[in-house]
Amino acid sequence: MQNRILRTRTDRMVGGVCGGLAKYLGVDATLVRLVFVILAFGSGVGIPIYIVLWIVIPPEDRPVAGTMEETIQANAQEIASRAQEMGHELRAAARNPNPAAAMFFGLALVGVGIVLTLENLRIPWLWWFKFDVLWPVLLILVGVALVVSRLKGE
Repeated sequence: MQNRILRTRTDRMVGGVCGGLAKYLGVDATLVRLVFVILAFGSGVGIPIYIVLWIVIPPEDRPVAGTMEETIQANAQEIASRAQEMGHELRAAARNPNPAAAMFFGLALVGVGIVLTLENLRIPWLWWFKFDVLWPVLLILVGVALVVSRLKGE
């Protein structure tokens, strides 16, 4: 554990906030990221909290600025440049899509379309076929598949 919270450059996905918090707390960064994802999808506060922490917490490789205002200004400039960088990466990915990802999302859209169509037809013998029941089951199946593939080392 360290005595100050600093954003990490080595264990980062976006801004290094989760990696820095994990290092400060002495826990795995994946747990901290999971908390932010749950907060983002649950109550919706995960993203604003992450952005505020990104602005306030200095990175580990930059010397501590003289004032909090200077730290905030430097971090805000970093956020802007990172957003531009991510925009460039998204445009490049859109120009050269991954064929496997395109196939996956295409099949997912077809599957959702079939489910919604069958649900809207209101066929009596498909009374059990509801999207609000099927969606959690699909999430569970995808989660189990990810865990199993991770345990197998793929």
